[in-house]
Amino acid sequence: QVQLVEYGGGLVQAGGSLRLSCAASGHTFSRTDMGWFRQIPGKERRFVASISWNGLSTYYADSVKGRFTISRDNAKSAVYLQMNTLTSEDTAVYYCATRRRGTPLPKSTPAAYDYWGQGTQVTVSS
Repeated sequence: QVQLVEYGGGLVQAGGSLRLSCAASGHTFSRTDMGWFRQIPGKERRFVASISWNGLSTYYADSVKGRFTISRDNAKSAVYLQMNTLTSEDTAVYYCATRRRGTPLPKSTPAAYDYWGQGTQVTVSS
């Protein structure tokens, strides 16, 4: 069974940084594209970033481009999200997810992903 566990969230001041981690188990992580999403109460889950199985291709939402960096370590079955220059608008629960193999759905669509972690809260104080 696939399990994803996110950690590294917390409270940070505006302008600060956080690094989120997602530990994966139960599947062939090294052959799976991964994504990060975020969600605030009452709103739909929104795409943040994605990374290909080999780490060579990354994709970002416009709102985080230039500030966030997604990376992965296949040897550790982990994916990371380095978040810099945080603002209050980045406050959300952050989720990592595995992308369905062979799906034609865009990588920015939640429906393109099949397994999700429980999320980690990021709160940015202004």
